[in-house]
Amino acid sequence: MKAWLAVFFLMVAVSFAWADESPWQKSYRLEAAGKYAEASAALESINGSGEADFALMRRGWLSYLQGRYNESVDFYGRAIAKNQKSLEARNGVTLPLLAQQRWREAAFYARQVLAESAFDYTAHQRLMVAEEGQREWKTLAEHAARVADRYPSDATVLVYLARAHAWLGEITAARKVYGQVLSRIPGHIEATAYLAGKP
Repeated sequence: MKAWLAVFFLMVAVSFAWADESPWQKSYRLEAAGKYAEASAALESINGSGEADFALMRRGWLSYLQGRYNESVDFYGRAIAKNQKSLEARNGVTLPLLAQQRWREAAFYARQVLAESAFDYTAHQRLMVAEEGQREWKTLAEHAARVADRYPSDATVLVYLARAHAWLGEITAARKVYGQVLSRIPGHIEATAYLAGKP
């Protein structure tokens, strides 16, 4: 009986705590529980406030997590319209666009970010995904090589560089770069398979 009462009072305390939480707290709590639609709905009241663009970006993210990519693009687009300077919103919209294989549109937004912030890692990484999706191997090789100079310890950039060399038929270069990938991530599956002759 005492254990039941303890659980009851705990539930009452939790419900009172939740009653006082902000829309942001509620949204993050629901996201952590995997309730993405409810997490997004918790932010519907934040429209005319100074944080409306952030709320729209967050709703774009939550729509992306649900696989509702067109809705996600719309939320990010509305965030960009509210704050034309937002590099975050432009990086954000690339996620649902890439998920839909809308390579050119994703590349467009990534390049907008890079025009403002030349070595924004996220924008470069997503632009490389778009270049790979469009099979622009020469462009990808040149791009990945430039980024690798700036981020020499990053294995992801080197993987894109190695793939581009491989697709261009530059086997020696591809093997060299995949070797560099293994220096950064020993046992990397793709690099190990390529160097073993099973790309």
